Amino acid sequence: MATAGQRTGQRISEYVLEERVGGGAFGEVWKARHHAWHSTVVAVKLPNDANVIKQLQREGGIVQGLDHPNIVKPLGFDAFADPPYLISEFMEGGSLRAPIERRDLSPQRAVAILRDILAGLTYAHERGIIHRDLKPENILLTQDGRAKIADFGLGQTSAATAMSAVYSMSLDSPQSQAIAGTLDYMAPEQRSGGAIDSRADLYAVGVILFELLTGQKPAGHETPTDLNAAVPSNLNDAFRRAYCRVDRRFTSAAEFAAALGGPPPLKIAGGPSFKTESHTTAAEAAATTGSAFGVTVGAPPLPSAPKPALVTPPTHCPRCRRDVAAGDQFCMHCGVQLTNTIRRCARCGSYPDANDDFCIRCGDAVARTPTNRYA
Repeated sequence: MATAGQRTGQRISEYVLEERVGGGAFGEVWKARHHAWHSTVVAVKLPNDANVIKQLQREGGIVQGLDHPNIVKPLGFDAFADPPYLISEFMEGGSLRAPIERRDLSPQRAVAILRDILAGLTYAHERGIIHRDLKPENILLTQDGRAKIADFGLGQTSAATAMSAVYSMSLDSPQSQAIAGTLDYMAPEQRSGGAIDSRADLYAVGVILFELLTGQKPAGHETPTDLNAAVPSNLNDAFRRAYCRVDRRFTSAAEFAAALGGPPPLKIAGGPSFKTESHTTAAEAAATTGSAFGVTVGAPPLPSAPKPALVTPPTHCPRCRRDVAAGDQFCMHCGVQLTNTIRRCARCGSYPDANDDFCIRCGDAVARTPTNRYA
């Protein structure tokens, strides 16, 4: 098997490689053209290491049959070729990372992109498929600016491996650097190595929302409006419902989309309904029923949880008099401090809720400290 050194002019299946357009720890992506139909251009994903062949097999099994305008469409797959490959439609607009770094997105444009992402997730989640590695690099843009989700098979690095790389500061290899970058989008329950459901993807979309609106990743209690005064208040509220612990998060991508305003995402019929491999406990693993293309077929995803009741009745902000949750240290509406003592993570400086045992941003354990309300 050829694991590296692909070259311009090399033929992969029906396509001839033209230009390397991306890659990293998990493989290379090439722009390629059909050997006879020269107007047909595709993207070809090739592994650059023998250890990632299983991930390519997993991705090929997951995307097979997915047909949605906001998911990159697969066109060919062979995990046993030399080299193995996955062929998909080519996105002329590149990834979402470039416009985020340029900081040239209006709130309206950001919402349009988010709605595209959430429409694709609604379709995938209804079929039991969780992405697990959503980040701007895995959101690709068409020439006219429509967003499509890519790389469904790469979000399989265990939380234990990821945290080990960070704690040991062993970030010299490209793979370790990729893992560390992914942690910024990983939900707390995913970082801790526990079982996850579709709400883990919604946490990642919350981080992407903040980046689209501000050009920066979220930290502490800041809202998008704190960094960009043009952001409407409903997007602050949507961000808070995504970038939070799992029991307070949106229960579905459709609910998230509704919070952005506008019409609900279109329902796309068809496509298979199968379940993907997850970081499961032994009991959950025992429930699996079979596999295809390296993808574990398991029990249905966790049902959508009802909106949880607050631990104690809400109090009122002393400044704006609007309702605030009992565990909040700052008012979610006007930002005023609500407690005499601020609980803060010693490692990253974020502000965990009063009932949290672990920091929502870095996953570090945080000590419980008494907090007394001003209100």
